[in-house]
Amino acid sequence: MLGIKDRILAEDTKELAQNKELAEMLRDSTVFVTGATGLLGSQLVFALLAMNRVQDVRLRVVAMARSEKKVRQVFGSAADEEALCFYYGNVEEPVCYEGAVDYIVHGASPTSSRFFVTNPVETIVTAIEGTKHILEFAHKKHIKGMVYLSSLEVYGTPDAGKEWIKEADYGYIDPLSVRSSYSEGKRMVECLCVSYAKEYGVPVKLARLSQTFGAGVAYQDGRVFAEFARCAVEQKDIVLHTEGNTVRSYCYAKDAIGAVLYVLLKGTSGEAYNITNMDTAVSIREMAEMVCGLYPDRPISVRIEIPKDVASFGYNPEMVIRLDSTKLTGLGWKPTVGLREMFLRMIESGFLNGEENK
Repeated sequence: MLGIKDRILAEDTKELAQNKELAEMLRDSTVFVTGATGLLGSQLVFALLAMNRVQDVRLRVVAMARSEKKVRQVFGSAADEEALCFYYGNVEEPVCYEGAVDYIVHGASPTSSRFFVTNPVETIVTAIEGTKHILEFAHKKHIKGMVYLSSLEVYGTPDAGKEWIKEADYGYIDPLSVRSSYSEGKRMVECLCVSYAKEYGVPVKLARLSQTFGAGVAYQDGRVFAEFARCAVEQKDIVLHTEGNTVRSYCYAKDAIGAVLYVLLKGTSGEAYNITNMDTAVSIREMAEMVCGLYPDRPISVRIEIPKDVASFGYNPEMVIRLDSTKLTGLGWKPTVGLREMFLRMIESGFLNGEENK
């Protein structure tokens, strides 16, 4: 489908394309996607194009990207689809696209914890200035709906007694830590979004993503789930640089994309929605041990080695943050892939071939 060589990604794309409810709501619409060459952005574009093919809803996609070379690497032959066009630019500059736009999904953002620590100014500026430009663009185009891809990090360190974190359960963020550049930036941008909704009537909704992964993750991705998967593929022990007590919930990429569309099309303007699979809440240590058991014929173990410069890795403070996605499921969405299958599908997709090119 659409020239996607990755079998797992092709399966995920085909499944998303068959959602009749979402397809009908998107009929004859144009969707503008920022961060279109990123993991979620690219898979959203693929899903929309596939939906157009399968259900003939006359959907058009405008993908915002910075590099034509990266576009060709990510989309391949799909870049030539008639229903897809590209707007080349940087969100830190005003958007000058002249065509009609009905919906916007704003996902352009840095994602590396190390980057947040080494480039905190750029992290903040991209979040605030970039989103301001997209909101101005949305206001100018009189769009029907917009979703901002936020993060579970807006919750900071929750109160220890909170078993599940709902959309109004905020914890502590240290504003004097450069690692807070990402989480504080996300909080400020959320406030900016609801301010545009209130003052200018921009119908923007907030999608608070838990850590999200699946087919299409780059082999050299620096996030913890990719590091664990690499260890399984290369048959190396998983080395933790903390005690691994932090608890989080996760979401499979295909499920997250479906959730984003539900928030975009059925969510309430100015409100936030947690995007997560509540059944996946585990500690980092537990997740590492689960990955060690994925392939019994390739036994690996978990080792804890805490370095003296652990702060340079950009890890969050230790916390327990199980997101409650009840509000999202009330829109009609439900997750389909559990944590173990998330790892297996990621490894069995194009990620597995990455070992040859590392």
